Formats: sequence, C-alpha cells, structure tokens
Amino acid sequence: MLTQLSIRDIVLIEKLDLQFQNGLTVFTGETGAGKSILLDSLGLALGERATGNIIRNGAEQSSVTAVFDLPPGHNIHQLLSELDLPSQEKGEALILRRLITKDGRSRAYCGDQLIGISVLRKIASQLVEIQGQHEQMGLADQRLHLDLLDSFGTLETLTGKVKQDWKNWQQALADLTEARTTIEEAEKEESWLRQTIDDLATLAPQEGEEDHLVSLRTQLQQEERRQEAVAAALAELNPRDRRNAHPGHALRSASRALARLLPSPLARPEDEALTEPTAHQQQAQEALTALERAEEALSDAEMLLTRLAADTAIDNRLLEETEERLFTLRAEARKHHITVAELPDLLRKLKEKLSQLETGIETLHQLEQRAQESQILYETSARTLGKARHKAALELEKAIMTELKPLKLERARFIVELTELPPENWSQRGMETASFLIAANPGQPAGPLGKVASGGELSRLMLALKVVLAGRSSLTTLVFDEVDSGVGGATASAIGERLHRVAQDVQVLAITHSPQVAAAAEHQYRIAKKLLNQKTVTIAEPLSPTERREELARMLAGDSVTDAARAAADSLLGNSAHNEQK
Repeated sequence: MLTQLSIRDIVLIEKLDLQFQNGLTVFTGETGAGKSILLDSLGLALGERATGNIIRNGAEQSSVTAVFDLPPGHNIHQLLSELDLPSQEKGEALILRRLITKDGRSRAYCGDQLIGISVLRKIASQLVEIQGQHEQMGLADQRLHLDLLDSFGTLETLTGKVKQDWKNWQQALADLTEARTTIEEAEKEESWLRQTIDDLATLAPQEGEEDHLVSLRTQLQQEERRQEAVAAALAELNPRDRRNAHPGHALRSASRALARLLPSPLARPEDEALTEPTAHQQQAQEALTALERAEEALSDAEMLLTRLAADTAIDNRLLEETEERLFTLRAEARKHHITVAELPDLLRKLKEKLSQLETGIETLHQLEQRAQESQILYETSARTLGKARHKAALELEKAIMTELKPLKLERARFIVELTELPPENWSQRGMETASFLIAANPGQPAGPLGKVASGGELSRLMLALKVVLAGRSSLTTLVFDEVDSGVGGATASAIGERLHRVAQDVQVLAITHSPQVAAAAEHQYRIAKKLLNQKTVTIAEPLSPTERREELARMLAGDSVTDAARAAADSLLGNSAHNEQK
C-alpha cells in the first residue's frame, strides 16, 4: 500500500508530507482548495506527463516521492527482477520519485536508481489505479477484461491448463515445421549429401586425429634430422669420392712411414749396439704410438656411428603417409569451412540428415499425429474454459447489476460480451475475448465503458466493479476522484458504504465533497489554502475525531456550522460506525 507521499514545490504546494494507512482515506475541502493538485502530484509519481508550469512560483524544480509497503508475494517483486531493479522481498520500502525542472524535463527514480518514465509507469501500474471524472484507467482497458473475468470466476486452474496445452500444441507445430524444412532441404541436396557422406566415410576422420598426426609428424621429422646428421658424419669418415682418401688409410700410411725410422725387430743380438734408439727414434716411436691410438679411436667412432645409424633408421614412407593424411584432412575441412576436429561431427550430422530423408515420411506422420492430438487437447480445454467463462460472465453481470441500483444506476445494463475468435487468433488465453459493456439508459445500445457512460456514471460503475472484483488483482491502492459527483443522500451513502467495503481488501484514497462518503472513512484529510509568508499555499491536515465532526458539519451546512449540522454529522459518523460493525 501507499504509506507516504511527499510533495515539493508543485503549484500551490510548497512542502507536504502525507502519511497513509490501510482502509479508506478521504480528502475533503472547499472547491479550489487544491485537492486536484494532490491527485496530479500522485499521478506524477506514477509516471503521468509532466510540464514545467506545474512548478511553484519561485522554485527551480519540483519533486514527488511515493513510498510503498508491499507484501512478500506481490507481483511487483518479479517485475523489478525482470527490470534489473532491486527487489523489495526483504521488506524494504519501494520508493518511486519524480523530479521536474522548469524546462519541462523530468527524471524518475526507483530507490536510488535512475529509470525511464515508461519503466516508472510499468511499475506503478502494478501498484495504483486512479479512477477519475475524465480519465478512467484500469477497468476501462478492454485488454484487462478477460483476466478480470477469469479472476472473478476463479478459473485459474482452467486457464493454466489452456496455457500449457497451447504451449504443447505450438511446440508440436514447431517440431513439425522444422522436420518438414529439414526434409525439403535434404531432398534438394540429396545427391551432394550422399557423395559427401561417401567421401567423409572413406576418409573416416577420427576424434583428435589431427593432434595425433601433428605430433607423429614432428617426431618423425626429428628422427629424420638425426639420421641425416649420423649419415653425414659417416660420409666424412667413409667418403665415396676416391679423391678423398679414407682417414684410416692416411693413418696407416703415416704409421708405415714412421716405422722405417725405428730399429728392425729382426736385428741380430751382436748388432744391438748399433740399434740403440736415438733421441729422434724415441720421438718417432711416440708419434707412431699416437697414430696407432688415433687409428683405434677412428675405428671405434666408425663402429659407434654405424650402430647409431641403425638405431635411428626411420620408415620414410610412414612420414610421407602421415603428411599426406594430414594434408587430406585439412583440405577436406577447408572445403566445408570447418576445422579438422569438426569433421567427425559433420559426418554424423550429414548421416542424420540423410536418415531423416530416408525415414521422412514416417517421421512426418508421427509429428503430424502429435500436432493433431495436441490441437485436440488445446481445443478441448479451451472450450471447457469458454463454458466456464460464459457462466462466470452471467454471474458477474448479476453481481454488478445488484450493485448498480443503490448507486443510482438502476436503469443501466451491464453486459459481459464474450466474442469467439477465429482460429488464427487463438492464443494461450483461449478462444475468446471479453469486453465489459454498459447501456446507461433503456433503449440505448451497449457500448464500451469509457465511451457510453458520463463521467459520474462511469466512476460509479467503476466503483461497482471494484466492489465485486475487490481483492482479485495485484493493485494495492485505488484512488477515486469525486466518485460521488452529482449525487447525494442515499446514493452518496451507498457510495461511501461501498468504498468502505472495497477498502477491506485494498487501500482506498478518495477525493469527495459528500459528507456521507467522508463519514464512511477511517481516516480523513482536510485540504485548504493558507497564507504563509505573504504567499498562498495548499496544506493537508489529518483530522482528529473532533475535527472530523466539525468538517462534516461544515460540508453539511456550509460556512455557518450549526448545532443541527453537528448533530447530523454525529448521526453520519454513528451510522458509519454501525455499518462498519455490521
């Protein structure tokens, strides 16, 4: 409900802070005191159009802040979540604020977050509904009538069944359409499809094959480079070109040459004195020993390189096959504008597509049967809902007509018109639409609520609807602007009693000139003009029980309040209390 309304610098209002409670609250005061300004200010907080001329003279900007206290399960919490705004699920107050500058520009806030005016209207539409003399909202909107009828008839179970059956039917139709499209496309490309599947099946790409081939190729290339290095080393030791002598031959030739410088091992003992080694011979012997070691080392090197060459031998054909396989896979992937890793999945999808083509008639038959069965289920549940709606429409008409007579609308006829929709307009809401119509006078054709009835008649009709439909919407606050216009006496009392009844389910704010209506309220504000610092301002004063008695007496007698008027006020307040107890 609305708990607080703060107004700053709007027309004659300089500063006004109003506190509200549950039940019925009325605003009374002399004509021209500023009650309409109060209503206009509330409208600004709810997203109505703003202009710069509403700003109080001398002020730079005006502002209105509306504070709401909402129950945990209210629809507004889901809406705030959808709008990415802070939810009030933890019990915090919901604060809507509007700022207007002299140039007509305005800003809107939900809490501390800046929002668009359209978002403000969307939020406010879940909270407050204003019923005025010239601008009817809510119930006058034909788009809401079907939901209101369903709510009145407590048809939530049936509407939920229709909604689910509709979704199932639409899904079945979507699946059928998709299957038809797939088969039609497959038929157009059947030849290409079969050839591509054959090519891919022959290629037989495997999951992770590219990574494996790249790794294997790198390994084989490394082994090839090692083999080439070993072969080059062996080639240096064993040159094929005869002009380049084998290094072992050179070592042996050098050894034979040096051996001639040394004593012969066949020398006779008597010649030992002649064969005593000289210094040069000793050096030659050392050189010869070194050559022999080099010849042995060269032989060992040749043996090791030969063994290494055998160990590093690779299958050159395997490297060629690996590179050829990798090239083929990548070429196939490029042809289809995908990666090599996606080739197995492509083959699977193409096989499925071909399978759908081959089994298309059977699949289509199954989907067509499913769609037909889903349609039958929807039509059955929708017709059941339609019958329930017709019954609820008669009950709603009867209930509204019962309320019209005390509201001085006994000659009016209220009609709930249900119109069957053509199949192309069926929806999750069913197979018909609802319209609330009114014929204000006998012989007058029934028409839409907002176009047939006068302002006063329409306000009272809206009140009758609210009485019947009380508590059946997400609205927390209803505002009635002079719903008692043009009536008095018993009719005004009936209006007050009905406003009080509606206020048992939803907070009601009403601007009234009728003492009978004012007496039915739990809370009352008096709107008046006051001279403050040589400026006329509008004020709103909450009235105590004694002050309410005086205000009602004024409304009954005018400027000169008499004891008789006070007695009449006491009577009204007493009757109101008596009615409330009843």
